[in-house]
Amino acid sequence: MTRLTGPALRLTVLVGENDTWHHRPLSTEIVHRAHAAGLAGASVFRGVEGFGASSRVHTARLLSLGEDLPVAVVVVDTEERVRAFLPELEELVTDGLVLLDACEVVRHGPATPPPTEPSATPAAETPTEPLSEPPSEPPA
Repeated sequence: MTRLTGPALRLTVLVGENDTWHHRPLSTEIVHRAHAAGLAGASVFRGVEGFGASSRVHTARLLSLGEDLPVAVVVVDTEERVRAFLPELEELVTDGLVLLDACEVVRHGPATPPPTEPSATPAAETPTEPLSEPPSEPPA
């Protein structure tokens, strides 16, 4: 996986949650292909309401039972790597919207710092008893 900072390209693919590729959710297929291509990152976001080329509004409101809600797959990496990935989408996305936006990556790293190395201090030098507090002086 690429660690990324500085100028980048954001790829956003807008499809419906019911869209599939060989009986698998299309959004899942895009994420797995992006991962296999070694791209820096990909996430899927489910929309609560939207419409596309069909002009039919899809919504999560109770009465419509949330049928075929919009889904956004967002992929970020260098421009070169994202553009090299675009041919994969030609095969997958037959009904949807594909967007490219220039962006800047400010931070890209693990959510928590990596574990630190164990101390180089030998076990024999490590104190095993708690340090005692200095005696307190009696009140004056």
